[in-house]
Amino acid sequence: MTRIVAAEVLDHLAPDDPAARRSRRDLVRVHRAMGTRPIISRGWRNLVSPARARAPLRILELGAGDGSLLLGVARSLAPGWPQVQLSLMDRQDIVTPATLAGFAELGWAAQVQVADVLGWAARPDDAAPGWPSPRWDLITTSLFLHHFDGGELDLLLAAAASRCDRFFACEPSRSWLAMAGSHLVGAIGANVVTRKDAVLSVHAGFRRDEISARWPQAGGHWQVRESAAGLFSHCFSAQRRGAAR
Repeated sequence: MTRIVAAEVLDHLAPDDPAARRSRRDLVRVHRAMGTRPIISRGWRNLVSPARARAPLRILELGAGDGSLLLGVARSLAPGWPQVQLSLMDRQDIVTPATLAGFAELGWAAQVQVADVLGWAARPDDAAPGWPSPRWDLITTSLFLHHFDGGELDLLLAAAASRCDRFFACEPSRSWLAMAGSHLVGAIGANVVTRKDAVLSVHAGFRRDEISARWPQAGGHWQVRESAAGLFSHCFSAQRRGAAR
């Protein structure tokens, strides 16, 4: 299956469009079916030791959407990750006060950063006032990297590598099983936007070592791992050599 990146319908709908709202609700069920939350939780734990997790951590999520997926991750990790400063970056401001309150109840200090991720990636490391700090313990993303290809994907990965000690991505698997699943999301009540985007996401997904091959490796400063996860997902993780475990 050749990788094909195409614009998804949800990306071009206004945040308050009824179809967009419905599609975001659909994504909660899609993530549940894919097992995304436990996949991310497990991926983070593999990168951050229990001892390091109890120290202050600075985490940035790229393409955070409404923040609900990461809130579920936070709820599973919070007992052992008590001091997290979290930035949720997205070009749309759709994180609700209730979601931010949910992070606060866990002791996580969460803030929304409205920005285009390619604009963030293109900025120099000494980011302008009002932008997130250029240094992070962990940069994470889910179902987001597959929106990019070519120079844009290279720019995004290079920016992440230059600004963090750990990186984790959970993406669609570009496999025949995932493709079959994408055609069945209507069975969980997904609307037409979600049904179309699910198929496009799999076509743009990843397999084998396609992300590793584009991750900056000059000097061998990174340990990387890439593999299928569950039935429908594909994960990539990177840890800077010498970063405190």
